[in-house]
Amino acid sequence: MNILVCVKQVPGSNNVEVDPVTGVLKRNGVQSKINPYDLYAIEAALSLVERYGGAVEAITMGPPQAKAVIEETICMGANRGTVLTDRKFAGADVLATAYTISQGIKKCGEYDLIICGKQTTDGDTAQVGAEVAEYLGIANVSNVLSVDEVSSGKLLLTAALDDKNVKLSVKLPALISMDSDVNTPRLPSYKTKKTLREEDVTFFTFDDLDDKDPSHYGLTGSATQVERIFPPEKNDTKHIISGDHAAKTEELYQLLRTKKMV
Repeated sequence: MNILVCVKQVPGSNNVEVDPVTGVLKRNGVQSKINPYDLYAIEAALSLVERYGGAVEAITMGPPQAKAVIEETICMGANRGTVLTDRKFAGADVLATAYTISQGIKKCGEYDLIICGKQTTDGDTAQVGAEVAEYLGIANVSNVLSVDEVSSGKLLLTAALDDKNVKLSVKLPALISMDSDVNTPRLPSYKTKKTLREEDVTFFTFDDLDDKDPSHYGLTGSATQVERIFPPEKNDTKHIISGDHAAKTEELYQLLRTKKMV
């Protein structure tokens, strides 16, 4: 069973500046990490291969330093990985991102199953996985809680709806997006890290993809544009109420009235 896991390198802090012109995050010089939701996807893939055999590969889109998250998946147990990197990919919205990843997947080969994390912590759209599946023309299931069985070319799984969990049977190949806290991701192996090889990670640029129309990628290929983005304002103003119970109650009441909260 060949499984591909989509991962992303995200800022390791929420204190990230925003480019006022393009509206995208300034990632240069910012400490990064693997998207936390993707760890559940990796663990699900590795567990399936342990049960049914096969191989796990990872793919990411980002700057060259995104190689670090691919290497982390290899240290967790993946066999190899691919980085899609090119300045033409920069500034992509969910649509252009999904299209670029789908082109990269086609370049990598065929897979029985593609697994994504539920969403990313820097975008939180939870749309890329479903859109990748649409571009690839395969079935997609989101909010997957567990993969229960693989049998006769079908995937038996449990997924979460708003008010209930459902059991589904999905024909392979398919793409699934794992929910959070559905398993316990294993730790990367330090021993494996010491034996990483250059050939374990492949780099694909715009020129390597089959579709070489630049209008399909990056900012120019994005159907949506950011109108305005800004970090939330920090308010550390404090109001300390003192006195006996009656005095504190009255002062609190008057404060709430002043703010028109009561």
